[in-house]
Amino acid sequence: MFNWSLAREEALAIAQGWTDEGGPGGAIVLFDREGIREAQGGGYASIEHVLPFTPDTQNRFASISKHVLAVALLQAGIDLDTPLGTLLAALPEPLAQVPLGRALDMTAALPDMMEVLWQQGVPFTASLSAADILSVLRRLPGLNGVPGAEMAYSNTGWRLAQTIVEQHAGSNYAEVVAGLVAPFDLPIRFVSDETEIVPGLATGYWRDGTGWRRGRYGVNFSASGGMAGSATALALWSSALMAGRGTLAGMLERLTAPRHFNDGGENPYRLGLVASALGKVALVGHGGSLPGYRNHMLMAPELGVGVVVMSNREEEALWPALRVLAALAGEAMPAAARDVPTGLFAAETGPFWAEVAADSISYMGGFERLVADGTRGLRSLPAYLDIRLKPSGPDILEGRIGGAARRLLRVPPTPLDPELTGAWRERSTGAALAINADGTALMPWLAGTGVESRLTPLPGGRALADLNHGPWRHRPCLWLQPDGSLRLASHRARIMHFDRVHEGAFS
Repeated sequence: MFNWSLAREEALAIAQGWTDEGGPGGAIVLFDREGIREAQGGGYASIEHVLPFTPDTQNRFASISKHVLAVALLQAGIDLDTPLGTLLAALPEPLAQVPLGRALDMTAALPDMMEVLWQQGVPFTASLSAADILSVLRRLPGLNGVPGAEMAYSNTGWRLAQTIVEQHAGSNYAEVVAGLVAPFDLPIRFVSDETEIVPGLATGYWRDGTGWRRGRYGVNFSASGGMAGSATALALWSSALMAGRGTLAGMLERLTAPRHFNDGGENPYRLGLVASALGKVALVGHGGSLPGYRNHMLMAPELGVGVVVMSNREEEALWPALRVLAALAGEAMPAAARDVPTGLFAAETGPFWAEVAADSISYMGGFERLVADGTRGLRSLPAYLDIRLKPSGPDILEGRIGGAARRLLRVPPTPLDPELTGAWRERSTGAALAINADGTALMPWLAGTGVESRLTPLPGGRALADLNHGPWRHRPCLWLQPDGSLRLASHRARIMHFDRVHEGAFS
């Protein structure tokens, strides 16, 4: 039924490519319900020290960590319908009313703290503790939108859920994780931030166009992304989860039980796992990304097989994982999208925009691959965000993004709305923003030093900023409000609200 030989060849080809390049690498591990079946490694865990990356090399799991926290919550018997404010003290009222389950399935409209901080001018390389971030979180003015209306990726709910688990357990989360993995004797641990030493940890790298650079991430990881371990260890954990062994009995079914939007539609994002499909094969899995690290874990529970792709290079890991799993299961890879209307699109109103390439889409800054849906439409292969669109001619895309109905129109050449120009100050944080008539803006950055961005005008008093930091790019939308104020929003954070400084200068 399974072609392990062909899957091995596919994994070896990917790993050999990393080795031949002479740069950072990774590992690919295939497993079934009984354990490891195939494992390949390639490239370097440390370029500086010429250390090979093997299936047993320690790496950062990043957001694959989330489902482990969900296991802890479910084993503790914490009711997911309970409002966050009942479980945690001193939360802002809008956040306090959100049910824990919505905070975990990404429909809570909770602003993502990394993007909130970035929009205030705090880089993700800044060293911020969990207490620092919680202090900012408790001053948030509101939510991104209506809970249950849309799936928008945010780590904030998982950060809060870690505190809930710790309160319930009476111990720190590292001890909770140690207890979860102990029955399986796996070298997996929770790491709070990048300064914590992990023996044998691969160095993370990203390519800047001329060579490889080291990745950095100063912000506290939290349970949303702080796990560390090898590809072998993650595959063995996933095997036990899929088999329902020991303390994980019935857990995968609970993690992947359908979640729903307010309108009854099904949300592919579950409890730290994303439901998708490869041909006729139902999949669940999750990706992980930190500067210099990219991973993906996929399971086909009905077939009882899965794959882990773990790397210390800032490159997509979902597609390699799908290639290996397709070879194993005898499924064709998704058909390439055809006749894709490429370019920049935006909704008629609001901060919703997308830049479309022949095989991918960036929606409000969130990247996903696009393939044909079999009905002359486009769909994502959701690493995080489910996208389903149909072109209506070359200039209109209609469908659902994150479960919400969207109609996006091609953006024509548009001059910058002069009403955008001037000096602005954010209501809650005091962050300063200046927009110039030449289409540049001085965006908040590093305690008021500012960083210049070239704006891309959109119709309707809107413009996209463009901020780059290390390997990551942030493109928030600025748009004028009927009362003359200015909002700033990305996919993950939509709460910044600016008022004009009428004197024309910051005081």
